[in-house]
Amino acid sequence: MIQFEKSELLKALPKQFFASLVEKVGAITAEGHDVINLGQGNPDQPTPKHIVQKLQEAAENPVNHKYSPFKGYSYLKEAAAAYYKREHGVDIDPKTEVAILFGGKAGLVELPQCLLNPGDSILVPDPGYPDYWSGVAMAGAKMDYMPLLEENDFLPDYKSLSEDVLEKAKLMFLNYPNNPTGAVATQEFFDETIRLAKKHSICVVHDFAYGAIGFEGRPVSFLQSDGAKDVGIEIYTLSKTYNMAGWRVGFAVGNPSVIEAIELIQDHMYVSLFPAVQEAAAAALLESQDCVEQLVDTYESRRRVLIDGLNEIGWEVTAPKGSFFAWLKVPQGYTSEAFADYLLEHAHVAVAPGIGFGTYGEGYVRTGLLTTEERLREAVDRINQLNLFK
Repeated sequence: MIQFEKSELLKALPKQFFASLVEKVGAITAEGHDVINLGQGNPDQPTPKHIVQKLQEAAENPVNHKYSPFKGYSYLKEAAAAYYKREHGVDIDPKTEVAILFGGKAGLVELPQCLLNPGDSILVPDPGYPDYWSGVAMAGAKMDYMPLLEENDFLPDYKSLSEDVLEKAKLMFLNYPNNPTGAVATQEFFDETIRLAKKHSICVVHDFAYGAIGFEGRPVSFLQSDGAKDVGIEIYTLSKTYNMAGWRVGFAVGNPSVIEAIELIQDHMYVSLFPAVQEAAAAALLESQDCVEQLVDTYESRRRVLIDGLNEIGWEVTAPKGSFFAWLKVPQGYTSEAFADYLLEHAHVAVAPGIGFGTYGEGYVRTGLLTTEERLREAVDRINQLNLFK
């Protein structure tokens, strides 16, 4: 049998750090142990019933059994625009300022290929969502890192970036509420970002995946700041807001030239989403948002259980302001990976090592709020029995 060699492009892709975590959890589970997995980022609640019912109804309609328009149906773009007007007070032109995506990740990976040439520079947060790196590798571009430090509320300090780095940068990724730190951004920060982007002609891509999940008020949209559409876009996914992670539907909103570039690359890669999914997505955006409020309440209650519980056993941790993650400092004497391995081996609690999100993730682990309060309490009890914080 011929063994065909992978392309240079595939060889250049970053290694999936968290594949090793999955393997470790699988090995412990295979030994018969009950692992409480706080390392995952997969919503644990079902999609709300009214969205599922809309999918079922739409799937039975023969009209939806055909290819949909390559750029998606106008009704979903109009729903996205209506959502932004209702939730954030932002006016969006559905014809020129919305692109339908095959999930937020697809848009994030496509964008460097849309706007960068080999050797071009992009600014990425460190720590940050690892799949940002994938699109950069596919574009043959170069990353310059923006450290997210606790003393700066996990916001990048633009003053620390050299003029040379800023002048070379063509693209910037931001993500608030943030994965993995749980930090949120202010409108003042986005205002500053827009001024910087205009000065240096940088396209800003704000990953707003956790845009509905805030514990101290509604998270701020990048597009709420004046001039945001002049310099960039925002990517929204229905995965987190509506527990639709497996549905693979999202959208990009903002600068028309960037939207045009996204739709062009997708014209060559896809034939748009299954129409029934588009109908269900529009229903999610336009119909009652009670399910979203209930979901945020659930995460807030879980956050309280986890953070209060860990502080009570002597692990001094800070509550996240948004997302469904908590970013926790590891005890002295451990690296993030060593501490994660220790918790998995001795407490059968899985957490994600911070180093997997970048160099500045060292010294932290990420935990998810994606299991029941009962399981979170049990995780705290198991960690307490290790006597690490006495």
